[in-house]
Amino acid sequence: MKSYRKELWFETNQRRAYINITDQLEACLKESRIQEGLCLCNAMHITASVFINDNESGLHQDFETWLERLAPEKPHSQYRHNGFEDNADAHLKRQVMGREVVIAVTEGHFDFGPWEQVFYGEFDGKRKKRVLVKIIGE
Repeated sequence: MKSYRKELWFETNQRRAYINITDQLEACLKESRIQEGLCLCNAMHITASVFINDNESGLHQDFETWLERLAPEKPHSQYRHNGFEDNADAHLKRQVMGREVVIAVTEGHFDFGPWEQVFYGEFDGKRKKRVLVKIIGE
């Protein structure tokens, strides 16, 4: 069995963002030369997420609106976590959107359903964060 590991780095200009990373993962898969196996992709920071969904801007705005209703950023004083930092809402948003995805690999391609793509969700941006890509198989 072969194993491949790579870190992808992101730094957004805004506090929250949704970045399509499907092409970067496909480049990792090609580089790995693995034909049959599994790809794990996970955020390495507790205020970021990796998830699979549709690449549609209206849906991304719906995520933003829905998450902000569930865990509004302000007022910062509403959260016990906030003190030195003001990112409690980002921790909660990440919990809802998830930490990682696992994608099956068949004949050197990801087994996606219709419209599925992979996204990095940033909930406390403006600093460098990383995503781990681990592919195992034959």
